[in-house]
Amino acid sequence: MWRYLALGDSYTIGESTSPAERFPAQLAEQLRAQGMEPGVPEIVARTGWTTEELALAIQAADPKGTYDLVTLLIGVNNQYRGRSAEQYRSEFVGLLERAIAFAGNRPKRVIVISIPDWGMTPFGSGRQNTSAEIDTFNAVNLQAAEQFGAVYADITPISRAAARDAALVAPDGLHPSGKMYARWVELLMPLAKRALQDDS
Repeated sequence: MWRYLALGDSYTIGESTSPAERFPAQLAEQLRAQGMEPGVPEIVARTGWTTEELALAIQAADPKGTYDLVTLLIGVNNQYRGRSAEQYRSEFVGLLERAIAFAGNRPKRVIVISIPDWGMTPFGSGRQNTSAEIDTFNAVNLQAAEQFGAVYADITPISRAAARDAALVAPDGLHPSGKMYARWVELLMPLAKRALQDDS
């Protein structure tokens, strides 16, 4: 049985969806259906967390041992609170280094997930510059993933489909629905399978 650690914020904890609809749970279930045996995903995430708050939470949770797969999705609250991309870069790199350490210093076992575009949701409708700012923050996390040799999953285009399909948004009008998370998992599945088979 392999171990999966999911680090993030509301998008990882699955705000406004059921625990089974969270993307870490759906990903683990899909991998199980294909004959791989994940344990229950260990999640360090909470709605509203920035990179700084996630770092403090990881320190408090103190995850133990080596994980076979780690996902990292963080930054939307940095953008929402108006924090700079430069601050995000510094703090995100520190989190990515910790994620790689949790994966036994195997960067290809770490999947960095892009920040969804909440500007495409009913809550974000009409707000200026959200999409452009999300793109700026995602350029930062993509560059960091490439620098450290981690895997990158760009789910942002999927999130933007929410502007055309209300079923992709949770009842709160802001967060993804289980249906959108399922689409993320379609993208994540081949990446996760490849990561789990990597021994470098």
